[in-house]
Amino acid sequence: MSSLPTADPYLADHGDRTYGVRHYDLDLAYVLDGNRLRGTARLEVEVLEATDRLVLDLAHLKVDKLRAVGVGVRRWSTRGARVVLQLDRRLTVGDRVELTLGYSGRPRPLVVREHGDAGWEELEDGVIVAGQPHGAPTWFPCNDRPDDKATYRIAVSVPTGYTVVSNGELIERRRAAGGEQFVHAMDRPMATYLATLQIGRYSVTEHGGTPPVRTIGPADADLEGSFDAQPAMMAFFSEVFGPYPFDSYAAVITDDELEIPLESQGLSTFGRNFCSPDWSQVRLVAHELAHQWFGNAVTLARWSDIWLHEGFACYAEWLWSEASDGPRTCEEWAQHHHERLSELDQDLVLVDPGPEDMFDDRVYKRGALALHALRRHLGDDAFFDLLRRWVADHSGTSVVTDDFRAAVTAAGGAEALAVLEPWLDDEALPPLP
Repeated sequence: MSSLPTADPYLADHGDRTYGVRHYDLDLAYVLDGNRLRGTARLEVEVLEATDRLVLDLAHLKVDKLRAVGVGVRRWSTRGARVVLQLDRRLTVGDRVELTLGYSGRPRPLVVREHGDAGWEELEDGVIVAGQPHGAPTWFPCNDRPDDKATYRIAVSVPTGYTVVSNGELIERRRAAGGEQFVHAMDRPMATYLATLQIGRYSVTEHGGTPPVRTIGPADADLEGSFDAQPAMMAFFSEVFGPYPFDSYAAVITDDELEIPLESQGLSTFGRNFCSPDWSQVRLVAHELAHQWFGNAVTLARWSDIWLHEGFACYAEWLWSEASDGPRTCEEWAQHHHERLSELDQDLVLVDPGPEDMFDDRVYKRGALALHALRRHLGDDAFFDLLRRWVADHSGTSVVTDDFRAAVTAAGGAEALAVLEPWLDDEALPPLP
């Protein structure tokens, strides 16, 4: 049998470019005692390249049954963290197929050499799912590539006393055998790595506002000075980046401490240790909210362009610092981090940092500095018009850096592009203009 596909060189053995998934319908039952998951996943598939084989990503879980509508499956097999379906005929571009997989097992994180572990992880009393960049296959069969966006219905049954938080809106909550079922629907296109489940003994704090903002976590979590600032952040970012791209936003706080927050579409996840008015924590609350525009609504098509997420979200931290009378103005943050970067190795190219360095802090800070240099050149009115147009024109789609180059050229011509490109393409750190 021929080798299995890799959709993105930054993430080996994930994704199949011969097809796209248009909708995922997931019905899951989870028992915390023993960490046991049973699920049924229905995938609505569209063929993008002629093929007689479909390859799904699924890690550590066993497929118990498989059914296909629209094509026959001669055989299917598991190869590592992939499920290979050999079809009874060759599909052509535009063909539609519906796949239903029943699966079960004890989910756990998936380890990838360049990126560490990600995915389904047990807490002291609950579950978190960290999808970025390769965690989605640890809880549902998928086409795990960032440019394959789909809509989702996610139904999860858990024991009584636990709350399930997932992407989109909670459309149903009802009693189920031995517990409750929570049904969420995400009707905006979403990349697989942004799909998530959070399970815990949680209560909900409604912060109000439009769109609704809520914090979901332990009843005794202290939100003062950090998470209670989210409505103000939402109002500010909606002004400078354009309307919030989803129907609501939630921050989930686990009872456990977490090293870093987790990004997902329509919500973010933090540990209890982020309940602090200290700027080192508040900036990350702002950072994760900003990802709803830059990363979730407008999503990279390839992992090498991660600066389109992290540089923009980092710059949002600086903007919020200035708007909220934080520790530094945006200009002061730029000067501070430019000086710090100038003392580090100059061996990273922003638009292609390599898989080992795609989450290097230099990507975050240099990306933010690139935006600040562009802002200095264009002026505030033209710069923020550019950001709002970028989101409005590309929301719900997948983009590459060349799309942003085109947007910059449209906003400020060849001179603006000449300001931006050394930050993107050169190893040496450019001076601030």
